[in-house]
Formats: sequence, structure tokens, C-alpha cells
Amino acid sequence: MAKTIKISDELFDMLKFHSHVTKRSVPKQLEYWSEIGKIAEENPDLNFNFIKDVLLSKEELKAGLVSEYKFGV
Repeated sequence: MAKTIKISDELFDMLKFHSHVTKRSVPKQLEYWSEIGKIAEENPDLNFNFIKDVLLSKEELKAGLVSEYKFGV
């Protein structure tokens, strides 16, 4: 369900810029940053690139773009 929230003009401008660069909508960019921030707070020992790679891997799994790894082959 969509909700209306108030954010600063500065944050909106950053969201708009980054959403354009990453080809996301402004709300999707905010969701992306929020998800990364939540994961970072819950796992302070993880760096940004690791978090990003985990999110990418989850999407690859959902899209069926992975195959089973065979050990010792």
C-alpha cells in the first residue's frame, strides 16, 4: 500500500539524481537505500559491497539465473 511521507528537499534531490543514474523510480531508490541501511544496522560488520552483492544474489536466485555449485568437479 502506498503512503505519503514528508522528506527534505535535499533528500528528494539526492534520490532523484541517484534514481536517474540507477534507472530506478524515486520511490524504488528510497526503498533500496532503506533496505541497505536496515541491513547495515543489523549487521555492522558487513561492508556496503558485500550487502550489495547479497541483494544482487537474491534477485538472481528469484530470476532463476543461478545453478547448483558442484564441489570437487
